[in-house]
Amino acid sequence: MSKKEFNVAVVGATGAVGRTMLSVLEQRQFPIKNLIPLASERSAGKKIRFAGKEVAVQVLTPDAFEGVDIALFSAGGARSLEFAPEAVKRGAVVVDNSSAFRMDPTVPLVVPEVNPEAVAQHKGIIANPNCSTIVMLVALKPLHDAAVLERVVVSTYQSVSGGGEKAMLQLWQENQSLSEAWRNYSAHESIRDAVALQKVDVSKSQVMAQRIGYNLIPHIDVFQSDGYTKEELKMREESRKIMGLPHLKVSATCVRVPVFMAHSESVTCTFSKSISPQQAHALLKKAAGVDLLDNPQENQYPMPLVYGGRDNVGVGRVRQDPDDANVLHLWVVGDNLRKGAALNAVQIAELL
Repeated sequence: MSKKEFNVAVVGATGAVGRTMLSVLEQRQFPIKNLIPLASERSAGKKIRFAGKEVAVQVLTPDAFEGVDIALFSAGGARSLEFAPEAVKRGAVVVDNSSAFRMDPTVPLVVPEVNPEAVAQHKGIIANPNCSTIVMLVALKPLHDAAVLERVVVSTYQSVSGGGEKAMLQLWQENQSLSEAWRNYSAHESIRDAVALQKVDVSKSQVMAQRIGYNLIPHIDVFQSDGYTKEELKMREESRKIMGLPHLKVSATCVRVPVFMAHSESVTCTFSKSISPQQAHALLKKAAGVDLLDNPQENQYPMPLVYGGRDNVGVGRVRQDPDDANVLHLWVVGDNLRKGAALNAVQIAELL
């Protein structure tokens, strides 16, 4: 019997996540009958290469979804709110990568390694979670199944690709300017004057709130009245919904770091009972979507340098808290464009 094939639209096909979606669809040999890449008018007519053929990008309009079976959206919340219902009206199932529908109680929020059964509850739209939430929960789900999560405190170290191509370009340009400034400065002064070098001004029009070159920015998304950013609150609310734990305690601090690809997270987890690093290792070794890389004596632990471009989430530095046997500390790394966005969306489409 021949495999059923689907008409698949990719909305935002020319963006960083959209291009990664196309790559993942091709690599995983998703059964596509017709591919419909959609984007804004300025990208219309551009050719993208897919499965050995060139396909023209079409303008995103409601009628573009006629005959589409599955629509993968990655074009921002405003576009999703406007066009996702139009796609559903025309018979498509939408997998949306924006935050537009994530907390809608009628829309499933899905990480396939965590709550695949939620896909069956869809009414036309399925939401793809925030990248940092996905990376964290893939690592925590097998531990929760064994010991029941009660509290999570997480600090993220998020790459600039999470801010889009313009943010990546900002980091590149700032690093270029700073490298030139350092060369000029060191010709006249001691390179040991790190304070002066750190303060070299490379201010230009910026995508991020502050300079990112040789810097850290504890500010991702918009600050709220309680002092948390929207990104930090997303991790809290999305984790509760995906895990089916409405009272799970989650506190996040999200930081942008001068890394191009892959998000890292330092996670402290409190469970209802004690769980040893050895038990955690055994669970993580057999968990779907997880690589256990935890041999610090040999300098082996997950890093963005290694996990950019990988599908699995890396987990290492697994430690039991010295003062509380119910608490584990983990280091988790995952590619935010792949598992944190494009791959997770394609996996949802595969479940469909």
